Amino acid sequence: MKQPPKLTRKLVLEDPQRAPDGAGGYTETWVALGTLWAEVKSLSGRLNSDSLSLQKYRITLRASPDGFASRPRPDQRLRDGNRLYRIDAVAENGPDDRYLTCFAVEEVSR
Repeated sequence: MKQPPKLTRKLVLEDPQRAPDGAGGYTETWVALGTLWAEVKSLSGRLNSDSLSLQKYRITLRASPDGFASRPRPDQRLRDGNRLYRIDAVAENGPDDRYLTCFAVEEVSR
């Protein structure tokens, strides 16, 4: 039998909010939606340019139904202190859909 994930990392789910900047464009700020407990596992990484490293992660957390504010979406991010994980995809995990898997990327300047 497969062991359940160890949800020991406290992450903050953030949503981008856009506001007009008065010059025809917009400014983007990030608003915290709540705290989620997760398991964070490193996948592959690569050097994107001379100064930017991209590290991929599999982040597992408790499932929430579609449409709930606590369910992550690909346009959002997860924050762990100063670390930011941009969510690329979200999928149900397990036969009973008790967990979600977020595939995320952390961008690190060198």
